[in-house]
Amino acid sequence: MPAVSKGDGMRGLAVFISDIRNCKSKEAEIKRINKELANIRSKFKGDKALDGYSKKKYVCKLLFIFLLGHDIDFGHMEAVNLLSSNKYTEKQIGYLFISVLVNSNSELIRLINNAIKNDLSSRNPTFMCLALHCIANVGSREMAEAFASEIPRILVAGDTMDSVKQSAALCLLRLYKTSPDLVLMGEWTSRVVHLLNDQHMGVVTAAISLITCLSMKNPDEFKTCVSLAVSRLSRIVSSASTDLQDYTYYFVPAPWLSCKLLRLLQCYPPPEDGAVKGRLVECLETILNKAQEPPKSKKVQHSNAKNAILFEAISLIIHYDSEPNLLVRACNQLGQFLQHRETNLRYLALESMCTLASSEFSHEAVKTHIETVINALKTERDVSVRQRAADLLYAMCDRSNAKQIVAEMLSYLETADYSIREEMVLKVAILAEKYAVDYSWYVDTILNLIRIAGDYVSEEVWYRVIQIVINRDDVQGYAAKTVFEALQAPACHENMVKVGGYILGEFGNLIAGDPRSSPLVQFNLLHSKFHLCSVPTRALLLSAYIKFINLFPETKATIQEVLRCDSQIRNSDVELQQRAVEYLKLSSIASTDVLATVLEEMPPFPERESSILAKLKKKKGPGAVSVTELEDSKREGGELNGGGDRGSDTASTPSPSADLLGIRSAAPIGAAPASAGSLLVDVFSEAGSAFSPFLSLFLLISFHTMAKSLPPCPCIVCVWMAFPSFFFFFSFFVFTSMVPFPICSHPLSCGLSAPPSEDPAPPLSEADELLNKFVCKNNGVLFENQLLQIGIKSEYRQNLGRMYLFFGNKTSVQFASFTTTVSCPGELQSHILLLNVQTKPVEPLVEGGAQIQQVLNIECLTDFSEAPLLNIKFRYGGALQNLTLKLPVTINKFFQPTEMASHDFFQRWKQLSQPQQEAQKIFKANHSMDTEVLKAKLLGLGTALLDNVDPNPENYVCAGVIQTKSQQVGCLLRLEPNAQAQMYRLTLRCSKDSVSKRLCELLAEQF
Repeated sequence: MPAVSKGDGMRGLAVFISDIRNCKSKEAEIKRINKELANIRSKFKGDKALDGYSKKKYVCKLLFIFLLGHDIDFGHMEAVNLLSSNKYTEKQIGYLFISVLVNSNSELIRLINNAIKNDLSSRNPTFMCLALHCIANVGSREMAEAFASEIPRILVAGDTMDSVKQSAALCLLRLYKTSPDLVLMGEWTSRVVHLLNDQHMGVVTAAISLITCLSMKNPDEFKTCVSLAVSRLSRIVSSASTDLQDYTYYFVPAPWLSCKLLRLLQCYPPPEDGAVKGRLVECLETILNKAQEPPKSKKVQHSNAKNAILFEAISLIIHYDSEPNLLVRACNQLGQFLQHRETNLRYLALESMCTLASSEFSHEAVKTHIETVINALKTERDVSVRQRAADLLYAMCDRSNAKQIVAEMLSYLETADYSIREEMVLKVAILAEKYAVDYSWYVDTILNLIRIAGDYVSEEVWYRVIQIVINRDDVQGYAAKTVFEALQAPACHENMVKVGGYILGEFGNLIAGDPRSSPLVQFNLLHSKFHLCSVPTRALLLSAYIKFINLFPETKATIQEVLRCDSQIRNSDVELQQRAVEYLKLSSIASTDVLATVLEEMPPFPERESSILAKLKKKKGPGAVSVTELEDSKREGGELNGGGDRGSDTASTPSPSADLLGIRSAAPIGAAPASAGSLLVDVFSEAGSAFSPFLSLFLLISFHTMAKSLPPCPCIVCVWMAFPSFFFFFSFFVFTSMVPFPICSHPLSCGLSAPPSEDPAPPLSEADELLNKFVCKNNGVLFENQLLQIGIKSEYRQNLGRMYLFFGNKTSVQFASFTTTVSCPGELQSHILLLNVQTKPVEPLVEGGAQIQQVLNIECLTDFSEAPLLNIKFRYGGALQNLTLKLPVTINKFFQPTEMASHDFFQRWKQLSQPQQEAQKIFKANHSMDTEVLKAKLLGLGTALLDNVDPNPENYVCAGVIQTKSQQVGCLLRLEPNAQAQMYRLTLRCSKDSVSKRLCELLAEQF
């Protein structure tokens, strides 16, 4: 940089600043500033031309005055004149003034642009850097229009100095962020990418920031940067601290550049080139190894730089989710940080392990740290660290540790910070429901949850426990007994009263045989809480009382007396008054048969997506919950509980999984539950709430028969809440005034959906490759581009499956008219239906950064070979986006593992000896022949991996039965690896030839 001459000290400026600082009051400061402004104005207007030094000094004073908060309305032209000076200091002050004070609408912008162009073409590196800095600081659209085409040329020019290249790269990055439509790389793309090979580390550091931003928006154009980034990263990681002396920070070579390279690689999937991928894996292993080495310095800067690289490397490992060894090592490394004395490291370790817990490869490794995480939840001082510990416990929970984790979270709830209690309650409720094998434990857990944190238990939580109790015969008596005991506590939360009123009103008869819980005792216990509750709870209790009259006729007189008292029939609240009057009349004039019909036990609820989970997602905020955070179904594939039919008749239910997955509860194809429900809504919404009790009763009896033939549509609940006088709705749900239901789903079968308004796009060229990624796993990211991310979480039981699709908007712009369509190509569209897929509609608008979910219920009717197609259409910035993918639904998803001894296996193998029953393929290994990875893939296939069956211990033998609705297909598999030749021989024998061929095709791509 040019030396500053002795006269550039600007003593007048120093004196002015000193005078301002010495002012005793605000008035004195304003007086001194006004005096100086008058002097500067007179100098600028004087006839005598000012020299460059004087202009610079006065412009500096104006800039200082502006920074003090005063308006400046002159001096701009003098600052522009300084840009034409050949002195560095004068030009620097001119650019500084313009960067701070001149806006994009100024009339001087043309003169400024001309001066900048002159400096950019001057080839003086100092002047070029000043001009580039000014462009970046202003960063307006006008600047982008004027210089967006010029700066890339400067950046890639061979004779441009390194310092100018750095400034040009950062300037271009600034313009791209403000006006991406104006910065078009085009022909410069490859040359910009090759800046990663530049010898000057400063140029590489600046260029990689630009390339990362460009790659996020246009990944395909810049995908060649991956190999160059891996090469550069390898050189840095393998170098010693003395090799890069100018860029070594506390014994860590180029930490900022390393972090940026790792972050760039996270914009892309794992490299397809085996050599590049191997080199990258070596880099990541080296970084993990260096983390284990003793520190070379005790300074905090050394550990910060070292850990920054480590955490970025772990983020890349998690992003790839394809290297089991690296994932486990990353988990172990993070486990060491859980007990580190540095709070920030503990926080970051917990946050990263939350993501690792969702990977099928590292979930078990994460679980080994459960005691440390529980201890952090109890002892951490920082609330944010405690919240991350709670998140990690939630993520690592599965069927093996659910009771322990739920118990610890309940224990922590008693002393938890108020800011996280509601989220903790939702997580406990979700885990208790998801992993409840013993439903009595589930009931105890939720009631304990209400007792500990009643104020934070949302309606969704106690709604859900009621739905599950009603759907499970085996838990109803226990729930009634438990809630009766809970209500006997002197201080009882109102949510407990709601649950107690509902359950005792439905199932109080199951405990009425005990004198300690006789009908009258139950009623008195509930009524003792009545006057302490809010209006909605009182309304629910009144509904419980009328149910008592049906269950226990001996309580009729007592309850009628309560309903008849002035505090009820003359209540100031219209809702309570109306209920009391109508219930009283109903119990008085209706016959026993009519009363029993109207107040009959609640029917089972159709299973829907848990509203608790939906509330938790909403609480997290748009875009806060990524796909990987939601993939917490764990490797065991937790099911949604409470969806089973009540009653013990199994003839109508092919398997328990049908109920668990909720497919059987959906309406049949062709039914229109929504339209039936909306018809009822229309009829009664016109009537209003002015009906007398007698007219209400007349409507009840008149329409009761018709109501029995209609499906129980959840949509009517809101109407019943608004108009309780319509007793017609009692024929569906007496208590639904307090338990809302989601809107009915619209089932869709393959090939039966309505044609879209525009033809779906053909499947993507990489659709088959994306499909193959999910043959041996159920969770992960199906598709991702610069606009959209599609994640999948699925679970299968026998011939039934449920798939969750997560659509994430990666941009800041709203997606409009967002629609999805599931269809089936080829043989699935024939007159014989092979696969039945039911979908729920998605929200048509997806906000920027937000994520929406769609649920698909799948039933395998018979074996199939072609996967369903998922077409997604939406408008982004007015342009229609239309893409089609193959849903990862393959025939092996419906495998039921079958254990068998060696003798049984080979006996069955010989029975399947017909030529058409066998499919065999010899192929070269596509991936590493690692034993653990092979076992994991074979187990992920869905079969049982049989040990000590094949005479050759190197071979793998599996057995399973594919479950379809029409038949069962037995399958035997034998995989013979040849490590020396890097070859496999795969042999499948199935009782159906088409299945053998299809499985052989699928599996050959996995090894």
